[in-house]
Amino acid sequence: MIRIRLRRMGAKKMPFYRIVVADKRSPRDGRFIENIGTYNPHTNPETVELKMERAVYWLKQGAQPSDGVFRILRRYNLIDEKGKPVPQPSAGEAAAETASA
Repeated sequence: MIRIRLRRMGAKKMPFYRIVVADKRSPRDGRFIENIGTYNPHTNPETVELKMERAVYWLKQGAQPSDGVFRILRRYNLIDEKGKPVPQPSAGEAAAETASA
C-alpha cells in the first residue's frame, strides 16, 4: 500500500517535514517514491509548499494520506472528509469560468 506521509528533516528540536509518497512498510525517514512538498510548522503561519497536481495524481492512484498529511490536504480542499480526491477544474474550465464572469 502506498502512503502520502511526512518525512522528518532538520535539526534537533527544529524539525521541518518533506511530504513524500512512500510504501507503507518503509521506515518514516527511509526510502520514498516521490517528494511532493514540504511543511514547516515553525513559521508563523505554518509554511506548506505542495505540488498539488502530483498529490492529486497519487490520490487517484489509491495512495492513502497519513493523519498529518490528511489535515494539510483538507486545508487545500484536495480531499473530502472521507479521504476521496475532490475533482479539480482543469485549466481550460477555470479560464472559461473567469471569462464568463
